[in-house]
Amino acid sequence: MMVRVDELSKTVETVFSSRLVRNTPLKRGVNERSVSALSTAMERTRGFTLIEIMVVVIVLGILAATIIPQFIGTTYDARVSSAKSTIAELESAIERFQIHMDRYPTAEEGLKVLVETPAGEASKWRGPYIKMLRPDPWGNPYQYRVPGVHHPTSFDLWSRGAGGADGGEGEGADIGNWQ
Repeated sequence: MMVRVDELSKTVETVFSSRLVRNTPLKRGVNERSVSALSTAMERTRGFTLIEIMVVVIVLGILAATIIPQFIGTTYDARVSSAKSTIAELESAIERFQIHMDRYPTAEEGLKVLVETPAGEASKWRGPYIKMLRPDPWGNPYQYRVPGVHHPTSFDLWSRGAGGADGGEGEGADIGNWQ
């Protein structure tokens, strides 16, 4: 319910100037001076104007337009860092597998041999070498090739990046253990 300040101050003045209130003692420290101060304060009290609100919104918009672009590339960088970290972890697990089994996982076995026992070689296998095989930050499986193109005596391990396909440039470039 909206009450105009003029109406409210007139009502306050009318109530306190009537004979009934003048002859009635004021309660707990309230005197006529505090009542007139209250009515004066109510007249001065007002909200923000539309222009003031618009200026604040425009300033916030300018700040957002200058700050937000700085964080857009951060997501891609975080995904690349995560992929590199996971590749290093998988590479270490494959090296431990090679030490125990005297061979690298075959292309058919792939990376799941780091979690599951290979058929017929349960006695040598000392895994699991990783807790679980997760996809890369873009939701694609990590790729494994033995012998590797970049490492002919061992293996290549890579993520296909944001592009989801081999090769690519920029954000779609592969992220591998050869970089």
